[in-house]
Amino acid sequence: MLVSVLIPTYARSTKLSNCLAALAAQSLDPSKYEVIVGFDGPDASAQEQALATWKASGGKAHLDLVPCPRQGYTLVRNQILERAKGTLLVSLNDDVRPSPDFLNIHATEHARRQAEGKAPSIIVGASPFCRREPESLLDRLVRSTSMVFFYDAMEREPQDPERDWGFRHCFGLNFSADLAQVREVGGFFARPHLYGYDDIELGFRLARKFDLPVLYRPEALAPHDHFYKPADLVDREHKLGVAAWYFAQANPAFGLACFGRDICRPEELSYSREFLSRERTAADRIRESFLRVGEIPGSVADGVHGDKLLQMLQQQFLLLKRWTWRAGLLEAAEGKLAIAA
Repeated sequence: MLVSVLIPTYARSTKLSNCLAALAAQSLDPSKYEVIVGFDGPDASAQEQALATWKASGGKAHLDLVPCPRQGYTLVRNQILERAKGTLLVSLNDDVRPSPDFLNIHATEHARRQAEGKAPSIIVGASPFCRREPESLLDRLVRSTSMVFFYDAMEREPQDPERDWGFRHCFGLNFSADLAQVREVGGFFARPHLYGYDDIELGFRLARKFDLPVLYRPEALAPHDHFYKPADLVDREHKLGVAAWYFAQANPAFGLACFGRDICRPEELSYSREFLSRERTAADRIRESFLRVGEIPGSVADGVHGDKLLQMLQQQFLLLKRWTWRAGLLEAAEGKLAIAA
């Protein structure tokens, strides 16, 4: 089994170098994996740094550095998917730091299931957010709740290794799947500079066509070296609203499964307009207070009531999240954004 590791990257040379250094130090036999990095926009300096890091870290596996047009990470990921020579795809972000046994665990899990006559699967590893000091309250909120990913909820559940977590847990920063199956369903849905849903929509198509379960293997650990500012999270919700329109248009079955309704119906868009008008004042008020969360030290959530405080903050953000998401959805539906069809 040859493992093809795919990493799209843009303007994060230091984090990419940390990721590559970790991949160079894997316990998996170097002849059994390749690493393909796609640069979203030609960047000779970043390529040179990546190659230097790989050599300095003693990397012996094949490393392919691919300059791509500036087009967004989903199109880059599909472009480097075409170059993969392996049988197993491992999808990573450029800002994760795989543990030494990371690739071995992904590869071994797929091989074990095959040897036992079990159906193929999507394997999702653990990529919890890294901790930094000093930690802000926002850092703590993102790291400890389901504000962005659902690892906290997954860890709270009893660890049944055969539990199918469903396509919503196919996180693009750390999952593996049969590469031929990924190609057979058409790879990742991609539009220039579109953000979000590409990973779980692929998981949906894989599960639908091949009846693949999504299995969680926390021992496939690759901590996520990413930190948000409050405005980043607000902007993220807007981008997700934009993407939701395009994904629901392109794959209505996914849209229904993901959102529980047809978000492209005129009635749904009318409701969004009404919601934005009705809740604008409340959303503005929440935004004003939420933008200050990054200035508060994370230590305020220490103590026996810390988890309850974090849950309250997450709930407070919900209306602003929904308002911003619907604003993005409407802008996409009304053609106010330059996203290529």
